[in-house]
Amino acid sequence: MSDADADAQTEAITLEQSYPHSAAAMWKALTTPELMARWLMEPTGFEPVVGNRFTYRTTPSGPWDGTIHCEVLDVVPLKRLVHSWRGGSAANSGYGSLLDTVVTWTLAQTEGGTLVRVVHSGFRLPRNEFAFRNMSNGWPKVIRRIGEFAGEED
Repeated sequence: MSDADADAQTEAITLEQSYPHSAAAMWKALTTPELMARWLMEPTGFEPVVGNRFTYRTTPSGPWDGTIHCEVLDVVPLKRLVHSWRGGSAANSGYGSLLDTVVTWTLAQTEGGTLVRVVHSGFRLPRNEFAFRNMSNGWPKVIRRIGEFAGEED
């Protein structure tokens, strides 16, 4: 660990959204690759099984090929999905900088549907400032789209 890493501040993006859909419909939207591709990015190799490794592809930058490497860390069907989110390169600053984070999805059945909470944690500032800022703006759009596609599954 470098001195810069030791001095880094860690941040998380946390969002909650209620939907008028069942937990089963929301879970299906969160764990079906064809639906995931519609609200986030197309995953390659995704299965909601602990230890499963999968990837997303985005725009490359410098030495980074644009691959986001993920591993499913925890699964509680209809309640919780946790996976790593790693990408970037130490040679990049700004877009495509080295990123090693975790995304946690939690579903809670409510009287009117389901409360969805997403926490994307582990942003190391200042190294991940660009990713943290952009994803802080992007996750609200993503979480809204999940509800649109979950509604098709009720």
